Amino acid sequence: MIWTIARREITSMFLSPLAWVILAVIQAILGWIFLAQIENFFILQPQLIELENAPGVTDIIIAPIFSLAAIILLMIMPLLTMRTLAEEKKNKTINLLFSAPISITQLVLGKYLGLLLFVFILTSMLMLMPLSLLAGTELDLGKLFSIFIGMVLLLGSFAAIGLYLSSLTDSQTIAAVSTFGALLMLWIIEWRTDQTLFHYLSLIAHHQPLLEGQFSSVDISYFILIILLFCGLTIRQLDGDRLQH
Repeated sequence: MIWTIARREITSMFLSPLAWVILAVIQAILGWIFLAQIENFFILQPQLIELENAPGVTDIIIAPIFSLAAIILLMIMPLLTMRTLAEEKKNKTINLLFSAPISITQLVLGKYLGLLLFVFILTSMLMLMPLSLLAGTELDLGKLFSIFIGMVLLLGSFAAIGLYLSSLTDSQTIAAVSTFGALLMLWIIEWRTDQTLFHYLSLIAHHQPLLEGQFSSVDISYFILIILLFCGLTIRQLDGDRLQH
């Protein structure tokens, strides 16, 4: 049943122009930056040859692109998540889901899995750019894998937070704006402070090491906890909504 809901969710995404526009815009912007980074690498190459332990293609070209992609997607993901439950509430179709022979947990996990499938498709498409460099140079495949996992976990966290905030309202605009605000706060929360708590809560503090190829159980656990927490909050919210109906 979870897979049925997920398939319905991902299908509805691609039946609307929004998902296609997001994929096209992201590919166009990052494709242009990718070509610019390659040009910069050729300019810097004579200087890099003279350095010991000089950064490679993965560090100079790929990591900065995915760092920028994370910021762009922080602004775009709320547009994708805003409709997941807010639209169901606005159209009153949420009542049909409440009366269907499925649990709230199955409903939420199905919705989230649908978002996660889109995240996986988007990240896989972005990875085609760095993989194309294998035709002419060597890449640090370990770092490349770390970058991929980091992006999936980060966007998976975006999706979980957006899903929860979408469950709180029947207005897609409110869902989108509140999601953007929450993600931005978690992104910049460690700015101008050295407190350990704020550093631990910061999204960028856990994403940056993965961009650098540093696997840490703390960073992986952070994203998993964010996903579990907000999926759990969404289940609790919808349980309360169903009792009111």
